[in-house]
Amino acid sequence: MTTNKPRDRRPILFLLSALVILCDRLTKIAIIHRIRPGYDIPIIPGVFRLSHVINTGAAFSLLENFPPNAVRIGLISFSAFAAVIVFFLLWQTGRTLTCTSVALALILGGALGNLYDRIRLHHVVDFLAVRIYHYNWPDFNVADSCIVIGACLLLLEIFRPIPKDS
Repeated sequence: MTTNKPRDRRPILFLLSALVILCDRLTKIAIIHRIRPGYDIPIIPGVFRLSHVINTGAAFSLLENFPPNAVRIGLISFSAFAAVIVFFLLWQTGRTLTCTSVALALILGGALGNLYDRIRLHHVVDFLAVRIYHYNWPDFNVADSCIVIGACLLLLEIFRPIPKDS
């Protein structure tokens, strides 16, 4: 008698993380080669533009006024530690495709994408700029987007009602 074990979905989830890293790298390379730092290209006038921002701080340019090397080393250390934790969480939960495992795969890919920038370039390249009415959202990138989407999916999972067994 054979038992049908569900297929291990971790390869698919790690592939998702790799695709996030690939998309992040390709978009950043395209921006670096097409837009000079500090310049932008309007896509939807007054709402959305592609920019080229060199972010030496943390998310949303936090810590930008601190000593650059201290911030960079601190952010590299934190990002590497967080990526290892997320990797192990994904390894534990990734046997099946769930909202949680997909969220962790997105977060892992985003964290590694930005970590690569910090190690290799000493800054993160941000290039997506959104303005809604009078509010200018800080420039961000594909990795940031995937981290936020993953975090939102985790929040949805946390607050989802638990079905009652009948």
